[in-house]
Amino acid sequence: MTGTGTTPSPLRSVRGPLGSVRVPLGGVRERLGSALFARVAGPDGPRQRDRIHGRPGPRWFAADSAIAQVHGDASMFVGGIRALLLQTLHPAAMRGVAEHSDYRTDMWGRLASTSTYLAMTTFGHADDAQAAVDAVRRIHERIRGTMPDGTAYAASDPHLLGWVHAAQVDSFLLAHQTYGARPLDQAGRDEYVAQAGQVAARLGVLDPPTTEAALREVLARYQPELRGSPEAREAVGYLLLKPPLPLLARPPYLVLVAAAVGLMPRWTRGPLRLPWLPVSERTVVRALGSLATGTIRWAMSAQGPASTAPADG
Repeated sequence: MTGTGTTPSPLRSVRGPLGSVRVPLGGVRERLGSALFARVAGPDGPRQRDRIHGRPGPRWFAADSAIAQVHGDASMFVGGIRALLLQTLHPAAMRGVAEHSDYRTDMWGRLASTSTYLAMTTFGHADDAQAAVDAVRRIHERIRGTMPDGTAYAASDPHLLGWVHAAQVDSFLLAHQTYGARPLDQAGRDEYVAQAGQVAARLGVLDPPTTEAALREVLARYQPELRGSPEAREAVGYLLLKPPLPLLARPPYLVLVAAAVGLMPRWTRGPLRLPWLPVSERTVVRALGSLATGTIRWAMSAQGPASTAPADG
């Protein structure tokens, strides 16, 4: 929309439930996008973004590939929360997080590091992507401990890595199909699973799934090992009830949480003490989730490509 002459007007026509209204949008998207980007990417975000997208050279994946579509969409906000919830169900993986992660005191720092990892491996220069994988592998080598029954666990265990990967890919894909701007067809979904598996293999996952059907089989094989441990319920409580956010930011965050919970399998609700409201999840929550991701997508588009990829790694 323009005003008199050739000077752009800060007013835009927006259709709401009472019809079209004129609202001042000049700078709104930039301010909201900057605030979201700062939370997700951390203080080093602008420099990392410039390196990820500005360094010329080969990438692991094409700009129009399935993994770029999924990891660059605002639905990752919902997928990332869902991945965190689902991953807590493996007792060994969750114990490693509880004993070695600083999520209780620095949730945003953890989010920034995992967001940067996803962006770097998806969109960054091939050398930078490999360096990011190597750095995570070094961290995993240091994370070791003992379960309550005396058995040992290690973050570098390919079996645990396989669970974290499967839960993550399933969550990102489901969120994208539900809330993404351009849901993938079957060929695209298989491509996404295969491409995510290429990164996982470099991280140490053995024989990651390469199709959506194979991903379903992997998740089913892990299910007998999963349960709601005390550490899992503590993490879920933190994620749902104690987010490190100002009061004004909590309502939209809770909409994203509700959308993520609405995508959790029914059998996970009891072990994690999550609510199950099937009618509301299919109607009210789905509508609010679509509105929230649409708003994030609009705001974050001012920050450049692939600035909407928060998730745990």
